[in-house]
Amino acid sequence: MYVDTNARYFKPRGVPLEHLDIIRLTFEELEAIRLKDLIGLEQTEASEKMGVSQPTFHRILKEARNKVSDALVNSKAIEIFGGDYEMGNNQFRCINCGHFWETDADSEEDSIRCPKCNGTNVKNINSCIHNCEGKKSNKI
Repeated sequence: MYVDTNARYFKPRGVPLEHLDIIRLTFEELEAIRLKDLIGLEQTEASEKMGVSQPTFHRILKEARNKVSDALVNSKAIEIFGGDYEMGNNQFRCINCGHFWETDADSEEDSIRCPKCNGTNVKNINSCIHNCEGKKSNKI
């Protein structure tokens, strides 16, 4: 799992954090949202990536979505904090065919080829979490 270390809190603009109720979102809840909603994986593949059963993944995702919805609708801050997680490998998605894969290789995007279609139009998903310009973000 990759998280931008500079973004631990999200809050409504113009309201001091001390005046807001805070919703606590775990890293595993954030990862569930990232895999399902941002990357667009099916629940089966997302649950495998997280190493949990499909029912457990569904519960984590449902709780995460409820928390984010509560924060957005009721003007609350979101704090992203610990949880049960481990760091992942480099994760890529092919722009041409949509294939998603992980690799231990520490290569630049321009040298990576899609294992499904052999295309070179790939994006490092890790760097796109908070910065879709292709620049590397901080990883923890």
